[in-house]
Amino acid sequence: MVKTSLSNDVLRQHHLLGELNDEQLDKIKKTLRFINLSDGEHLFEQGQNADRFYQVLSGQIKLYLISMEGSERVIEVMQEGQTFAEAVIFMEERCYPVNSESIGKTELLAFDSDTFLNILAESKDACFRLLSDMSKRLHHRLNEIDYLTLQNATFRLIHYLLKQIPADHEDDDTVEIKLTTSKSIVASRLSIQPETFSRILKKLGKQELISVKGKVITLLDVEALRNFDS
Repeated sequence: MVKTSLSNDVLRQHHLLGELNDEQLDKIKKTLRFINLSDGEHLFEQGQNADRFYQVLSGQIKLYLISMEGSERVIEVMQEGQTFAEAVIFMEERCYPVNSESIGKTELLAFDSDTFLNILAESKDACFRLLSDMSKRLHHRLNEIDYLTLQNATFRLIHYLLKQIPADHEDDDTVEIKLTTSKSIVASRLSIQPETFSRILKKLGKQELISVKGKVITLLDVEALRNFDS
């Protein structure tokens, strides 16, 4: 479904569209789609033709791969406001490299790839903005590879929990956070087996560093977690 009432000012809040003029945004709106997914519904599958990229308006999208053994490996969980699949439009063979599935009820904006590419061809500012965004994402991915491959499972989990602290609570000694996805998805995202994930939570609980109640995890000693060494 296309919502033509979506204003150009709203579209310009999208980091890739901020430099576009009204004429270019009108072209975007003509091919823009709103997609509503129920919990567990697939958006696209690995190898499928990538004719669109997306922004999450509400809910969450899980990006994942299936191993040769049939196990699921979560690559990323896209949150409200985040975009994904932009880089695919520049590949020689435009196919999605991962699977995608909604977590809970999810609403998305779907942008037509060909329309966006045509606009990039005529907008230097839009090209540079896209390059800047992709460079930041690449840097983020390199940092992720570092801590996923060089740090043990306990450090990876602690690092993840500390990253969930809201900006206005960074100086607090004790912070309560709520996981936005299931523990199994978080474990997969961190390359930790579910049983190992549970053992680490229990270990940190016994050390009185955290307490766990369902999806709510209280960081009881933030400073000690930041300085954790064993």
